[in-house]
Amino acid sequence: MQKTLGSRIADIRKAQGLTQLELAEKMGVTDKAVSKWERDLSCPDINSLPKLAEQLGVSVEQLMQGRSQQKNTVQMIGLVLRAAALAMGIAVVVLNLLGKLDPADGIAMLGIGLAALALYLLQTAH
Repeated sequence: MQKTLGSRIADIRKAQGLTQLELAEKMGVTDKAVSKWERDLSCPDINSLPKLAEQLGVSVEQLMQGRSQQKNTVQMIGLVLRAAALAMGIAVVVLNLLGKLDPADGIAMLGIGLAALALYLLQTAH
C-alpha cells in the first residue's frame, strides 16, 4: 500500500532524528504546520517541496513517491533476471521444436535460465 505524503514526511523526519519543531524551524513554519502535514490535514506549499526534501535529506521524487533510487534499481534487476530466465526457457523450447538445438547447448541455456531465476529468488529472500 502506498503511504501518504504526510506519513512519508513523518517517517523520514523521525529517521533523521528531527522533532516536528526542529523541522518547522528549518522550514520557517510552525510545528503545528508540520503536524498538519504529517496527519494529512494540509500539504506543504508546492514551492517549499524542494526545501523540505533537502531538509529531510531526500529528493523531491523520493518525498512525493516514497521510492528510493536503490529500490527502483533492485526492482529493475529482478525484472531483468526473471526475463532472462523466461527467455532461456522459451529459446530452448522453440529451438528444440525446430530441431536446431544440440542437447549440450540446451542444457547450458537452461542452466543460465535457472541461475538467473536463483539470483532473483536470492535477491528477494531478504
